[in-house]
Amino acid sequence: MSLLTASNLRRAYGPLPVLNEVSLSVAAGEVVSIVGASGAGKSTLLHILGTLDRPDSGTVTLAGQDVFTLNDTQLAKFRNEQIGFIFQFHNLLPEFTALENVSIPGFIANRNEREVRQRAEQLLAKLGLTSRQGHFPSQMSGGEQQRVAVARALINQPAVVFADEPSGNLDSRNAEELHQLFFDLRDEFGQTFIIVTHNEPLAALADRTITLRDGQVVL
Repeated sequence: MSLLTASNLRRAYGPLPVLNEVSLSVAAGEVVSIVGASGAGKSTLLHILGTLDRPDSGTVTLAGQDVFTLNDTQLAKFRNEQIGFIFQFHNLLPEFTALENVSIPGFIANRNEREVRQRAEQLLAKLGLTSRQGHFPSQMSGGEQQRVAVARALINQPAVVFADEPSGNLDSRNAEELHQLFFDLRDEFGQTFIIVTHNEPLAALADRTITLRDGQVVL
């Protein structure tokens, strides 16, 4: 059964079509990679599937919700509760510690503060960062910052995690560790990942690869 289904997505920026009738589905617990040349529409597709942008036409259903029938306020709440994000450059807030950065989405969701901090501590421990939970981003390596970003993406137990070039800013060793981490988290938590990547080894590891070319899925 599909966790996420996209049907006939179209998106253009001015006269430039970026997505043209894109349809796909992802099952719960799948690790799916989205690949394609620069300009193929990968990040645009990720932003629409992740509800950060709306399509010109088409639908996205996630966890049983037709997401674009929601208004902006409802959609922001749904996104916070059901979707996690991992970006290439971490996007950690520099004035907050690792523990605080991980906890923020839980606080936004108005969850119990003690429970949020407890889960944040558990996630950081799982990712080998117990000794770093009081450190600020500037005091951590790139690999450590990216693992903090992974913990933040998982804090609300989302239905799906979207990762946009997650290892693009890491050296080869840290990239390999991050890639393995996705599969460990899938195996332990049943977590679903949709990953946009130029990294061929990561794409090859995925359960399934979706290739975009000129705004369309290549079959």
